Amino acid sequence: MSGKTSKTAAAAKPDTVEPVLLSGGNPQIAKGYGDAPVQAYIAAMPGWKSDVGRRLDALITRTVPGVYKAVKWNSPLYGMEGQGWFLGVHCFAKYIKVAFFRGTSLSPIPPGESKQKEVRYFHIHEEDQLDEAQLAAWVEQASQLPGERM
Repeated sequence: MSGKTSKTAAAAKPDTVEPVLLSGGNPQIAKGYGDAPVQAYIAAMPGWKSDVGRRLDALITRTVPGVYKAVKWNSPLYGMEGQGWFLGVHCFAKYIKVAFFRGTSLSPIPPGESKQKEVRYFHIHEEDQLDEAQLAAWVEQASQLPGERM
């Protein structure tokens, strides 16, 4: 064999460009609105985080039918069209951070504190068992509050 790649073999190989992972392993995804950029972000989440990202997205979509989605600042955002964003997701080296932008108004208040007065975080680590009922309750409550305009 000559070492040359046949045209058939080259055509069968899909051109895939791996997304750049920023510091902490957060995928660099172009800003965009709708489900497609969010799904691209989730697919690019490294390791175990991608499976958790799919579960989070499904839970949010199931809990808030018609939720509005976007990727901004390399983070998926979820909101109500015309009312702002109520939740964001961001990858870090050892966990996924779910940010509730009006988290201090949720009951019970999510455990992660923020320097921003109303924001609260919920961190998901690889070994964590997700309490999907609690997460869905927070998502439902958050979706009914005024969102952040970003």
